[in-house]
Amino acid sequence: MTRSFDDLVSEAEAASVDGWDFSWLDGRATEQRPSWGYARSMGERMSTASAALDLQTGGGEVLASVPRLPRPTVATEGWPPNVAKATRLLHPLGVAVVADTDEPPLPFADEAFDLVVSRHPVKPWWSEIARVLVPGGTYFAQHVGPYSVFELVEHFLGPQPEEVRNGRHPDGDRAAATAVGLEVVDLRFEELRTEFFDIGAVVWFLRKVVWMVPGFTVEAYRPQLAALHERLETEGPFVATTTRFLIEARKPR
Repeated sequence: MTRSFDDLVSEAEAASVDGWDFSWLDGRATEQRPSWGYARSMGERMSTASAALDLQTGGGEVLASVPRLPRPTVATEGWPPNVAKATRLLHPLGVAVVADTDEPPLPFADEAFDLVVSRHPVKPWWSEIARVLVPGGTYFAQHVGPYSVFELVEHFLGPQPEEVRNGRHPDGDRAAATAVGLEVVDLRFEELRTEFFDIGAVVWFLRKVVWMVPGFTVEAYRPQLAALHERLETEGPFVATTTRFLIEARKPR
């Protein structure tokens, strides 16, 4: 039986969006994963690190999946509900969770870590990353790329300027990392397929990934949601392009 627009939207509005767990979308949306396997590769680097920092850890879910964490391992997070969730998840693993605004400066001494990692940072502060790395240390991260899920963004906001569409470009991060003295040793970019199967999945996604449609609420965007619901009902899944890039940068010895 087909569920109504109001039923799907109400369910998505009531669901928790704490942490960085997307399992609520199981069966309602799919996202193709990059070929490089970030969590596995990050775990391999963690196993040989002496001191590690995970920037913008979300709810700590990715870091908690690492089989062997160095001591010390520290994680930062800026959103209070995520700070609480990450603390509950990571403290039993020996990870210190630091509430941080995600703005410079990082609350750590110079040359404190030989490995800094991050999965989908809102903004990488390259000068701070370089400062807290020891000589020979590595920044290893997966970033969101340009025009990611912009088919969905532009459904709600209309056509976006080229400078907005091309924000978060890997070439920009390469240049920024190089400018602070880091050597980019690996940079890989992929376009991936994302599908949304019902309007509830769209509402929940936009509530969680708040920078996609800033200020998103159901009431503010009800006409666009209703039109998209009708499209989903008549045409099937809404398809969007997700972009990701892997970047590894090393501080010279």
